[in-house]
Amino acid sequence: MKRFFYKIIIFTIPIIVLAYGLDIYLSTNLRKSNTFAHQEYPIWNDILEGNLDAEILIHGSSRAWVHFDPQILQDSLKLSAFNLGVDGHTFNMQQLRHQLALKYNKKPKMVIHSVDATTLQKGNFFNSEQILPYMLWNADFKKFTSNYTSYSFLDYKLPLLRYYSKTAAISTAFKMSFQSQNSKKNRVRGYQGQDRTWNKDFDTAKKRMKSYNVSIDKDLEQRFDNYLKACKADGIQVVLVYAPVYIKGQEFIKNEEAVKQTYINFAETFNFKFFDFTNDDICHNKDYFYNARHMNKKGSELFTSKLASKIKAEMLK
Repeated sequence: MKRFFYKIIIFTIPIIVLAYGLDIYLSTNLRKSNTFAHQEYPIWNDILEGNLDAEILIHGSSRAWVHFDPQILQDSLKLSAFNLGVDGHTFNMQQLRHQLALKYNKKPKMVIHSVDATTLQKGNFFNSEQILPYMLWNADFKKFTSNYTSYSFLDYKLPLLRYYSKTAAISTAFKMSFQSQNSKKNRVRGYQGQDRTWNKDFDTAKKRMKSYNVSIDKDLEQRFDNYLKACKADGIQVVLVYAPVYIKGQEFIKNEEAVKQTYINFAETFNFKFFDFTNDDICHNKDYFYNARHMNKKGSELFTSKLASKIKAEMLK
């Protein structure tokens, strides 16, 4: 019996070593890509490698990364800024980025958190391949992403398993092993202004449903409360910002005002600022938007300038 187990060990050890080596090879090269996984790897790399160098961190969803221009904030407020907005995700993934940012980078003086109708909703794991190079044996990624259905428990524990059937990721990793980059970074300090004009997204949404009713997830709401409490204890100023939404898009969300009240209550509880830009003139002009909830570059630059002036006037006197 002992001889049998000995043979098993002798047989499996080389396989494990080979699997782990190949996993390191794929992950190391995949994370070099500036385009795969919707361009998220450069942001994760900057977080995990301690490259943020930011006195202001910007959190949120796609409405953060296309709306808040760090350069305008830096020029106006004289504070370095980095945009950590993560496309397609609600507070769960935003909280992961915040915790990792604090773990591997200097503590910011201020957090600007882009909040909206979907921030405290449960979400699906959009663009799940963005964590492929980082998740093996990583407790932080497992804690915040294992509740999705994209990966199993073993995917976080066994090398190579999560790459099964991920042919595009594997192909990209092999290609990246022969080149330093596959394109320049399109996100500048996390921000990417959109040179786009109004499209048919909103018309398509209205054909699917007459209106949308937001359902706040109680677990995320409690975690958001804990997050604000931790920021308060760490001496980090938090600014909750409801960025502009095209006026017809606001009417489409049945209970958007009730959702706003949730953020107003949070701000009052912790003595943080809540800036609501949904009544701004920007919201009445399609020229500043490419769909009902996303501004184009022209709109985002105007909005960020207005936000910077508001922060300077009310917080940096």
